[in-house]
Amino acid sequence: MENNNQNVDQNDKKYSEYNAQQREEFSNDYEETPAPSLADEEKECTPPRRYAGFWMRFWAYLFDLLIVFSINGLLLSPLMFLDSQPVNILGFFTLQGVLSAITSYVYFLLMTKWLGQTLGKIIFGLKVVRKNAAPLTWPDLIFREVVGRFIHRSLVITNIIYIVVGFTNEKQGIHDMFGDTRVIHVEK
Repeated sequence: MENNNQNVDQNDKKYSEYNAQQREEFSNDYEETPAPSLADEEKECTPPRRYAGFWMRFWAYLFDLLIVFSINGLLLSPLMFLDSQPVNILGFFTLQGVLSAITSYVYFLLMTKWLGQTLGKIIFGLKVVRKNAAPLTWPDLIFREVVGRFIHRSLVITNIIYIVVGFTNEKQGIHDMFGDTRVIHVEK
């Protein structure tokens, strides 16, 4: 009987070892993959960015210029009636020219900060975003809308620099590079 108990114990031991080996092989064959996180699912669901090219941005900018000229006409036309002579400040700058430039910079700066778009960009389905998709900050926008646009407008030749948009991978202009921003297409 003792011999039978030893055989049973040995069989149980072999069976336990065999089961352990089988479980290990099975678990190696079917390793658990971690469930995708919500962030991973969002990355898969979000379509890749479509960067806005030169011509779309050009037409949106022209529309914005019409709006700025209209605002300047409404706000600055009373200055025309005050005196027929332009008021010169700092050499060749006129008061009306300085106020017109300020109106333009304020329009682009505030519209882009509040909405991420100007009216021209809204019409053409474009939006300004940061490279890392974080909300736009004041330093980004000051460099993009004030410093960058000043460089583009300061000389006639610097307007040609805007064509850089057509040749960069992410369709960035010099002012976008200053502000670390991109202009993308959005769904209307």
